[in-house]
Formats: sequence, C-alpha cells, structure tokens
Amino acid sequence: MSTDRYESPLSSRYASGEMQYIFSPDKKFSTWRRLWVALARAEMELGLPVTQEQVEELEAHITDIDYERAAQWEKKLRHDVMAHVHTYGELCPKAMPIIHLGATSCYVGDNTDVILMREGLELVRDKAVRVLAHLADFAGKYKTLPTLGFTHFQAAQLVTVGKRAALWMNELLMDLEEIDHRVSTLALRGVKGTTGTQASFLELFEGDHEKVRLLEEKVAREMGFTAVVPVSGQTYSRKMDYNVVSTLAGVAQSASKFATDLRLLCHLKEVEEPFEASQIGSSAMPYKRNPMRCERICALARYVMVDAGNPAVTAATQWFERTLDDSANKRLSVPEAFLAVDAILNIWANVAAGLVVHPKVIEKHVMEELPFMASENILMDAVKRGGDRQALHERIRVLSQEAGCNVKELGLANNLIELMAADPAFGMTKEELSAHLDPTAYIGRCGEQVEEFLSREVAPVLKKYAGALDHGDTELKV
Repeated sequence: MSTDRYESPLSSRYASGEMQYIFSPDKKFSTWRRLWVALARAEMELGLPVTQEQVEELEAHITDIDYERAAQWEKKLRHDVMAHVHTYGELCPKAMPIIHLGATSCYVGDNTDVILMREGLELVRDKAVRVLAHLADFAGKYKTLPTLGFTHFQAAQLVTVGKRAALWMNELLMDLEEIDHRVSTLALRGVKGTTGTQASFLELFEGDHEKVRLLEEKVAREMGFTAVVPVSGQTYSRKMDYNVVSTLAGVAQSASKFATDLRLLCHLKEVEEPFEASQIGSSAMPYKRNPMRCERICALARYVMVDAGNPAVTAATQWFERTLDDSANKRLSVPEAFLAVDAILNIWANVAAGLVVHPKVIEKHVMEELPFMASENILMDAVKRGGDRQALHERIRVLSQEAGCNVKELGLANNLIELMAADPAFGMTKEELSAHLDPTAYIGRCGEQVEEFLSREVAPVLKKYAGALDHGDTELKV
C-alpha cells in the first residue's frame, strides 16, 4: 500500500477483490490479447496470410504482460493500444506482423469494455440475489409481527415487519429484472474498422462481403457473444454505457431506500443493523449505536446516482463517428460505478443477514397509536349496540383530540380508551373497548401477502440463480 499518493477508497476500503479484478489492468490487457488472438484466428480460418504457428504464439503469451515495457512504449508513441501491440509483439516476434491486422484501437478498447461490463453486471446480479435471499428469510420470519405503518413518517394503519421487507425486496426484484435485460442484450462492438464501415477488412478480403460478415461472427462467438451492434461509428454508442450505469444507479436507489428506512427504524429503536461487541459508535459518546453501515450505503448510493449523469452527457456530446472526450471520463465513471455498487451490495448483504428486531419496542409503539386506529371498529361495535353512528363519530373526534393533547402537550399516555369508557354515549366498559386492541386484527392480509410474494416472485429468482447462493457474502473491510 502506497501512503504518499491518493488511492481511491473504493479500492482501498469498499469494493471486493472480485470486482476490482474485473476492472484491473491484468483483466483489461489480457482481454485485449484474447481479442487479438480471436481476430488472428478468424482471419486465418477465412484465408488471410495468418499461420497456425502465429496464432499459437499469440495464445502462449496472453497473460505475461510486461507493464514497464508497455509504459516505455506508450511514453514514446503516446498511444496506449500501439504500446501494447509492440509489447505483445516483442514476446511474439513471428506473430508481430499480423497483430491488430485491419483493426482500429476501439476493436480492443470498446470490445473489452463491453466484456468487462457484462462480467461486472453478472457479479452485481449474484450479490443482489444474496441480498434478496437474506431479506426473504427476514420477511418470512416476521411476516405477521404487527408494526406501525408510516405515511409521511406519521403513524398510519398497521403493517408487519415482514411486509415492509417485502417492499424492499420488490424493488430489488425490479433491479434484477433490469440487470437480466442488460446482461442478455449487451452486444459486442465487433469488427467494424476505423469509422464503422469495415472498409479495411473488405480490402483484406478483396471485396468479399460474406467473409467480412463471417469474420465478425467468428470473433464474437470466440468472445462469448451471440450478437454484435448492428452499426457503429468508430465506437459503440455511448448510450450503452449510460444504460449500464443507469441499471447500477437503480440498484443504488433501492439500497438507499432500504438503508434510509433502517436508519429511521434505528432511531425508533425498533430494528437495527448489526453492531459488533467491540464496535465503537462514537469517539465522544460511548453509548452511541450509530447505523454506520446503512449510512455508508446511502453515501455510496448517492455517488452512483449522480455518476449516472456522466455517461448521459458523454452520449449526448459525441461528434459524428467519434470524439475522444469520452475516454478519460469512461475510465472513471463506468468502473467506479461498478466498484461502488459492489461495495453497496456487500454492505447490504451484511446488514440484511444480521438485522436485529426489538419486538417489545415495536409493540409499545403500536399500542401507543392503536386506540386511534381502533376507533372505526369501536364505532361499528357501538352502533351494533344501538348507538347513533353520526353522534358517536363526533364523540370519537372530540375525545381523540383530547387524548392527542394529553400525549403531545402533557407527555401522558394515550388514554382514548379510558375516555370512551367514561362516556355513556358508547355504553361499553373498558374491557369491552380494549377487546378491539388486538394488533393482529389490523394487519389485513400482510402475512398472506408476504407468503404469496415469497413463493410466487422471490422463490423462482432464488431457484434460477441458486449458484449465486453457494458463495458466501463478501467480508466487509471496515
């Protein structure tokens, strides 16, 4: 670790080694070499003067990359692709004359970017599935535990702890659907030449359009793609980057919603994120249990959501067949979006797997509000006993305001039931009124909704990506 220069905290503190490898120099430049091998092999198979010996020589040196030598070449040539062509060629002297034959820089650059984005999305998908599995366990466990529902962060009708978790999962399922779409539709840039016309390859194949088409098909197949972009300039449309980063921003949105809810629940002391035995919540206040992991999710999510604007502007400002003001921005905005979302999902999985629920606090908060929520049922009961619905409604309104005043202005307990019991208009004892204070009578179909949601929506996804569950969650660095 270097301590005398800046290092991105996404690498040093947050992102996993798996995601960092996908966007590492080793992965990038070995993929460049795989693309050069694929091109040479396809050109050989289609009759160009490329030999099997040259292809095998290239294959033998895919991973032994001399970065110092490449840096020397780039300093001299001021061109990263040609620097690596020469570095590769020094290892493969027999193949040197045919490396990069007919290609432009974007053949290796853009195709590699697509390959890395697809692999990054697949890793994001696996980690999102693990989060989904943890939340599913949590929702199933607490599917019938009544809790206050909130609209405008004001007490509303009761829901359950598990039903609220289903809301988090539903958004994550939307993200997974979007990720699936991106993974399945990402197309390779292919073999297009300098301005996308394939003129150089048409010249190499002496005007044989079919061989040019087959060349692109062979390269794509060797790199694991069934589709290439139908038309391009020198680059694939930068809207592809925007679509991918927007998908990542969608995951960030869902994670931030979850983490924000948890931070509020932590304040209420109802549900908390994991807190380790030796963890320090505050350097000054030893009693603090700050929701630092959820706060970190929100912080990183904010970065990703704002970062989605980078490829949007880049896509909008490309000139004709290409301009190079995309390159420096892409080097930052796309990989770092992946690293940040990777970190978010690592933290989210950690939190979801260790959520701490405090049922007694939840029950206390429910019972403080339940007399108000039960008033409609009490009204119906009193009418059945011979009361006047309109007169009783007015009495409940007046008594509710009195009880609310006792709570808000005097700091007393909610005494609406006692006030109703003392009012002859209701003709009901405190015990009869209190019979309406069973929280489970006010949760509607929460339990059934959670069961149906888990079985119909979540289970098929977990089954489809069961392989992702075979790997444990990534350990948090900090």
